[in-house]
Amino acid sequence: MSTLYWFTRDLRLHDNAALLAASKSDMLLCVYVVNPRWFSPGPFQCRTLGSHRWRFMWQSLMALERNLRPLGQRLHIAFGDPEEVIPELVHNHRIGRVVRSRLPGTREADQWRAIRDKLPKTVFQQFETLSLFTEGTLPMDLEGLPDTFSRFRKEVEKAGECNSERLRIRTLTALPPAPGYPEDNRGECPAITDPRHPVSFSGGESAGLEHLHDYLFVNHHIDHYKETRNALDAAGASSRLSPWLANGSLSAREVADTISEYEENHVKNESTYWLWFELLWREYFHWYALKHGSDLFRRDGVQQKKRSASFYPHRFKAWCAGSTEYPLVNAAMNQLRETGYISNRSRQIVASCLINELELDWRYGAAWFEEQLVDYDVASNYGNWQYLAGVGADPKGPRHFNLDKQARQFDPAGDFVRHWRGNAAQPVGLHTVDAADWPL
Repeated sequence: MSTLYWFTRDLRLHDNAALLAASKSDMLLCVYVVNPRWFSPGPFQCRTLGSHRWRFMWQSLMALERNLRPLGQRLHIAFGDPEEVIPELVHNHRIGRVVRSRLPGTREADQWRAIRDKLPKTVFQQFETLSLFTEGTLPMDLEGLPDTFSRFRKEVEKAGECNSERLRIRTLTALPPAPGYPEDNRGECPAITDPRHPVSFSGGESAGLEHLHDYLFVNHHIDHYKETRNALDAAGASSRLSPWLANGSLSAREVADTISEYEENHVKNESTYWLWFELLWREYFHWYALKHGSDLFRRDGVQQKKRSASFYPHRFKAWCAGSTEYPLVNAAMNQLRETGYISNRSRQIVASCLINELELDWRYGAAWFEEQLVDYDVASNYGNWQYLAGVGADPKGPRHFNLDKQARQFDPAGDFVRHWRGNAAQPVGLHTVDAADWPL
């Protein structure tokens, strides 16, 4: 049987159960589809994919192709709607089976069903590659996923940490030949732009594995992770593994296994546990998205708590442009726009500002993050925004950060604000309202 393997958020050879299953074929066609819709504005005035993540993704795709070639394979990159591209490739190459990783997100699920409906005689299979657990190894049924992270963590730890060595799949060393190579139309893909500032993220599996090794075994930054992780802009303060985890150049199980290896050979302390703890947060939101489906994107969230539907265009524009009356927020938003990355603490600060000070619909902020972040992950992004807005996994209600207190605690000398020009812009009058600004 010939198999089409549809790469999505699993751009790697190591620990890839879906690719391993696809390799058990007579012929294998490896495909990645770049959807032109990613580059057009959506309902919240933002694109699905901005220049920072597109650059990182393209680097990751080129690295994947280089890794496939020694195995006698190559990556076919198609530019078009997957609902048209995949069926055409199946027909042209007499494909009998289509395989991909299981993805959270309603658009991805709808897309998969639509393609499957077009190809009733084709076998379709999905495998878990994005998470620490598979659905079958979770310590609870998906429908029984706890409403809060703390309950989820307790159940996981009571059942015993994920046995990453048992679940993890080593790097593939052989793949079947392709049934023919279609002509790439990658020339239609948008151009890659140079970043305004040097970035520390280079896409690809090898780069991700190297970063993981250096963070733990070369620099030993993990030893102090819990104490430094809230720093706004310090190199080595946090792991910064998220870009490679987000597009699957790095496996979550690989990270968990490497943490265990470090603890066995170097030190096991509260900080090494805390990096595992953060992996569990990522894990929780992955299953949270699969459980709640479209409720992840609703204004009132999974809790169905009424939230403001207001939209004041000048306020949203000021927030995106870093021209609010809050210097710390401005600095973080300038950094995000110019680099595609901000710290976890900065994300919470700017999200709290949009929701509470600016009184805007949280979904606009989530959409802007989706466009800008190099490490955008649908489950973590929308799960965290719901959490901050008080309509998701946090039982305590909306989180409101005191912006002055945050500045005093995390930027006492004002270095972050100065570096990212938080005071540079003339603040927009955020509290003026005219007829065009009435809530929707």
